[in-house]
Amino acid sequence: MTTEARQAYRDKLKARIDEVAAEIDRLQAKAEHAEADARATKEKQVQELRRKKDALSAKADELKDAGDDAWDNLKDGAEKAWDEISSSLRQARASFG
Repeated sequence: MTTEARQAYRDKLKARIDEVAAEIDRLQAKAEHAEADARATKEKQVQELRRKKDALSAKADELKDAGDDAWDNLKDGAEKAWDEISSSLRQARASFG
């Protein structure tokens, strides 16, 4: 993969992470306004989403310094982390209403 293609991928991943962060913030606001019995569950979901976003951000940082040998493995790891957080966000959106 060329240097330009790698940079484009990292930029795309960074944009995705920014979108996820904004969505998590919106869900956090909803959790704060939830009724007491639902609030704890929703806040736990938000914490888990933040943990997954942080893991994805770490993968993106690793890509920045990756050599040719490590790039494909790290990219695969980033894609798996993206799939995981995407699934979790869909579930959270459904439960938050």
